[in-house]
Amino acid sequence: MSRFTVAGISQIETIVKVDKIPVEYSPFTSRPNTIYTAAGGDAFNESLALKWLGDEVEFLSIVGRNQDMSAFNPPDRKVTLSTEYILPIIDSTPTQVVLYDEKKREQIFEDIKGLRDAYYDMSMVAPLIAQSDMLVLANANFCRAFLPIAEKYYIPVAVNIHEYEVDKEQYNADFLKAASILYLSDDTVEGDPFQFMKDIAQKYNIEIIILGQGSKGLILYDKKRKLHVHYDCVNTNEVVNTAGAGNALFACFLHYYQETGDSVNAIKNALLFASYKIGFMGTSNGFLTVDQVEQWRNLIWGISDK
Repeated sequence: MSRFTVAGISQIETIVKVDKIPVEYSPFTSRPNTIYTAAGGDAFNESLALKWLGDEVEFLSIVGRNQDMSAFNPPDRKVTLSTEYILPIIDSTPTQVVLYDEKKREQIFEDIKGLRDAYYDMSMVAPLIAQSDMLVLANANFCRAFLPIAEKYYIPVAVNIHEYEVDKEQYNADFLKAASILYLSDDTVEGDPFQFMKDIAQKYNIEIIILGQGSKGLILYDKKRKLHVHYDCVNTNEVVNTAGAGNALFACFLHYYQETGDSVNAIKNALLFASYKIGFMGTSNGFLTVDQVEQWRNLIWGISDK
């Protein structure tokens, strides 16, 4: 069991199943069981996944002043997150709408409300980070102030920046310089992805990079082990919705890498963890326990700790 401090976005998410993307105009559509609303957000989902895997997690985020905190811990969920460090200091909680179709294509609409200009109360942050094994950050603007604290206490930093865009690299530069472990998607990566990862790793001295490639799998870069390898997805569940798969994969990787230092074993566990999660609706549902991960791992790869 490891201790993680996780900071980033909490939001209210609405996931809508549509016939196809792009959506054709219709003045009214009524279909049962096609709209799902719940709490989510990258850092929230990662925190919840780490808790399912048995880790100690302190989750830090910012939401609207009138936000009902019970939304983050519904009564039917066995695992709960402390909301002590979710600060209700902006006008409205960030929201997201995800449209998806039968071909699993997605179209995402996000409104982060006043989060870009919000500042976290840093008086409570240093003690939490100092007692952690790892700091896990989204690239939300308020998370930038956490970086020097992690540096002061020699705490490794893992960052999820979602997508890389050349014109936004300057915005993300602080996070990239601080990151020991980086996760991002290949949605906006141009050219050879292997060369892209090599260039980013060398430029910012990053030890591990995970480049998510959707249904094609991922590429893992590990500086110490001199690895630069592609892994296909694994199949453990019928795909229902892929929203949140990247967050689940990243969290599971961090759990096992922090525990063992073995990036290959960690990424294999993370692939099956994410593949099982996408069999459930909602970004914060469908997480495996450590025992369930071991069962699936032995089934797929024949790997056992025993």
